[in-house]
Amino acid sequence: MGNKIKILYVDDEENNLLSFKACFRIKYEVFLAISAKVGLEILDNHPEIQVVITDQRMPDTTGVEFLQLLIEKHPNPIRIMLTGFANFADTVDAVNLGKIFGYLNKPWEEKSLGETLDKAVQKFNEDEAIRTKAKQTEEAERLANQMEFILRQELLS
Repeated sequence: MGNKIKILYVDDEENNLLSFKACFRIKYEVFLAISAKVGLEILDNHPEIQVVITDQRMPDTTGVEFLQLLIEKHPNPIRIMLTGFANFADTVDAVNLGKIFGYLNKPWEEKSLGETLDKAVQKFNEDEAIRTKAKQTEEAERLANQMEFILRQELLS
């Protein structure tokens, strides 16, 4: 399981969670959450999760509100919104506030959702490569600054 992509699916409907796991458990390591609160707890315990899928309409919070909380603590996972009640305002909020990668209607089709997950994983990997290069660049700049400081000190003494 260690090499599988890790996906968290948050939905207040247990049947949706179980269907998702049945469809995708072989390809991915699937984490399920029946609420946004449980989803955040899972992310706190598994910060290596690469993709998060959430329903928009849940009793305690909306998917957009959940994604906003997620972004504060866990900005790296790719975010996907699922909803059975799409409206323009929710879509705009999902894009602008939830910074989603994809927006799909419920009931979802396995093939379509699978293709979206594959693209989300590819996007995560691309973003991770950029983050790694940025860290390497920062480290190289830090070392160059240290070397410059040492050389100046030697020249002045």
